[in-house]
Amino acid sequence: MKNILLIEPSYPNKYPPLGLMKLATYHGPQGRRDNVKFIKSEDKSVLLQSWDRVYVTTLFSFEWKRTATIIDFAIKAAGGQPERVFVGGIAASLMYDEYCNEQRWTGVRFIKGLLDKPPALALQLSSEDGDFGAVDSEGTPIEELIPDYSILEQVDYKYPVCDAYFGYASRGCIRKCSFCGVPKLEGAQREMPPLSKLVHGIDKAHGPKKDLVLMDNNITASSRYREVMAEIRDLGFTTGAKLARNGRRSIKRRVDFNQGVDARILVKSKIYLNEMATICISPLRIAFDHIGLRKVYEIAIRMAAENCITSLSNYMLYNFMDTPEDLFERMRLNISLNEDLGVRIWSFPMRYQPVTLKDRSHVGKHWNRYYLRSFQMMLQATHGVISGNPAFFMRAYGENKDEFKRLLGFPHAFIFYREYYENGNGRPILDEYESLRGRLSKSQEDELLSILSGPADALGLMPSRYKKLAEDSSIDPLIRHILRYHAYTKYEGTAMNKSHVIPIFSELNPDPVMPEEEVVEDAGLYENENEEEINTRNLRKANN
Repeated sequence: MKNILLIEPSYPNKYPPLGLMKLATYHGPQGRRDNVKFIKSEDKSVLLQSWDRVYVTTLFSFEWKRTATIIDFAIKAAGGQPERVFVGGIAASLMYDEYCNEQRWTGVRFIKGLLDKPPALALQLSSEDGDFGAVDSEGTPIEELIPDYSILEQVDYKYPVCDAYFGYASRGCIRKCSFCGVPKLEGAQREMPPLSKLVHGIDKAHGPKKDLVLMDNNITASSRYREVMAEIRDLGFTTGAKLARNGRRSIKRRVDFNQGVDARILVKSKIYLNEMATICISPLRIAFDHIGLRKVYEIAIRMAAENCITSLSNYMLYNFMDTPEDLFERMRLNISLNEDLGVRIWSFPMRYQPVTLKDRSHVGKHWNRYYLRSFQMMLQATHGVISGNPAFFMRAYGENKDEFKRLLGFPHAFIFYREYYENGNGRPILDEYESLRGRLSKSQEDELLSILSGPADALGLMPSRYKKLAEDSSIDPLIRHILRYHAYTKYEGTAMNKSHVIPIFSELNPDPVMPEEEVVEDAGLYENENEEEINTRNLRKANN
């Protein structure tokens, strides 16, 4: 019996680590019968034990720092023997060379791609190197194993979505979108084993689950689409399906193709949505990555409504080739469709980052760092989701695209404390600011936005920095005057009291509490949350 340690880095995520769960099955009681331990982040208690192999999963490329910290920790847990450490997952596959070229990780086994070959081949084990399991060259691929849910009980972290069967009806995608890592990670579209094998296996080992979460990248392109829908129905996930467990009250079940479906295929035939309407799909997620998809996206939404599918969601890529005006037009379309069709569309703006970038520093050609941060602040109140309520939308994002762009350029205190500055005692301050900004020429406006965005290598967008620049005589006097407003951090002249200072967004949002499974996994909302505090502390140290 070997000691196996599974580690997930400390980043927040709403889905459990499926790859590690399958490795737990491979090594656990139903597999090699090894001793398996799962931790999230650094748990120094594991350093008191000897580990024969340590597996580390990776997710987002921009979580390089957190992941690097965990790999260093994994080497330490392996007794300083890097050859016992295996690192795989999305980021490790997409940035394989970057990981391999890090000198301090020499000897670590980085795994590229899926574990879809027999274990010894997928893990690149060698009997010559003394690797245990090297003889397993014909066994069931780890990718096809039933995930071990029991390891989730070993950590305090609670995954918002865990009471579900997680699986794939297909892998890969027929598209080759330039912004997407799927072609490199999974390759061409192909079919997976029947879902019934997965569901029945989980039922037997871990008991029935409430939901069915399928992570297919393009289910509508599957050659087995109708068969998959029939299989889902046969598994009990029909329209209005409920689950009763342990004598408790029945709870509604749902099917979620959580990577979204392709509107361009949905509109080709009524069959797609006719079939989708026979399962308890909630929500139906349809991608709306750029304004060029507007026509097919709107047709797909209308076809869904005709099939009585009223719980809808869509992913909106921004910060790629789009403009802020494009993004507003896409968001506004959903509001119009909500009003027209009587449906509820939750919008999920997803900030584009190159799949091999180690941080979130990318700025699209039509965006700037200040606009991106302003939009993040608007999204924070609803955890990254755009409300489908028209009144709330207009108040939070503006009534038209010009108003939206105006808000993006506002001082962040004006955005966050909207009610105070627009309808309270701060109104004269807002009027003064808008009067001054209205006097800027096009070149002055461009210079102001450049100053607000700061240098590309700056850690954050700090009011303290704007305050200092407002005293820089080399800067245009009018711009310096305007910068003073961007230095505000609260009600000007009033001490902030969080007990009665409430952002206007939360006050106006009439929507019901959002289900945990609808919270965005990572939209880059909070990466700057503590940067001002960190920068201020570092500045004080430098001045002392």
